[in-house]
Amino acid sequence: MGIFGFFSKDKKESLDQGLQKSSENIFSKLSKAVVGKSKVDDEVLDELEEILITSDVGVDTTIKVIRRIEERVARDKYVNTAELDVILKEEIENLLKENNTQDLLDFDLPEGKKPYVIMVVGVNGVGKTTTIGKLANLFKTAGKSVVLGAADTFRAAAVDQLILWGDRVGVPVISHGMNTDPASVAFDAVKQGVDTNADVVIIDTAGRLHTKVNLMNELGKIKRVMQKFIPDAPHEILLVLDGSTGQNAFIQAKEFTKVTEITSLAITKLDGTAKGGVVIGISDQFKIPVKYIGVGEKMTDLQIFNRKEFVDSLFTKKK
Repeated sequence: MGIFGFFSKDKKESLDQGLQKSSENIFSKLSKAVVGKSKVDDEVLDELEEILITSDVGVDTTIKVIRRIEERVARDKYVNTAELDVILKEEIENLLKENNTQDLLDFDLPEGKKPYVIMVVGVNGVGKTTTIGKLANLFKTAGKSVVLGAADTFRAAAVDQLILWGDRVGVPVISHGMNTDPASVAFDAVKQGVDTNADVVIIDTAGRLHTKVNLMNELGKIKRVMQKFIPDAPHEILLVLDGSTGQNAFIQAKEFTKVTEITSLAITKLDGTAKGGVVIGISDQFKIPVKYIGVGEKMTDLQIFNRKEFVDSLFTKKK
């Protein structure tokens, strides 16, 4: 069993609760769309299309989902409205499966990559530093040793916040303070990771520099200095997005994929919004695996993303 263990009952309850607003939003509209109808027809599908778009699944992804359901309706000749939520779940699950988003019931660090270096990017305010703190806690709880690097040196709050998280979780934080060279922080964090034989090094980076060129140059410099110790570092570039911003999260993902190679996504703040569909749309449009989702304030409310459980929580009508 991997470090995160199997998807527990507690995690599923937390996920259900975190996605409650999104789920209720979908089903209140879906109930109105099918009232008085026995079978799925063009009118029902038009209503479903609008529901998915207003849940921030995104236009292109919604069209794919609707097309798949239309094909099923045509193939099966008769699909009653009671089956619609089941078909919807199946087709969205299949879509996520095709988009490199795997059902990760557990999670192990790759062999031969120690320390495993994660560089975290994202605009200010998306929950980037909090996500790093919670991720450090997950690794530590699983018995892994962690080093954090406070390389978002353009904001005093970011440095101070990461130090607080380090104290709270009980892991070392490498910090040079505000307005210092981010690359030197990353260098020292990776060096400490190597020297202490740590399992994981997580580097926080600047949320936004003045231009894309500045941001690209800064991230490139951070990568180069880390590679002096570990030639293939960073092993993962994690983009943190705020799910509650809906379509704005798409824009952020688009901008960051232009300036650096993003290999995984964390989508936060899903508990405070009815825009949970954004997870599906971003995964589909960018073909980048969603690895973590934030469904609450507790330390354990950063969950490793499980496609099947997510779709079940979002598209199952609560009693």
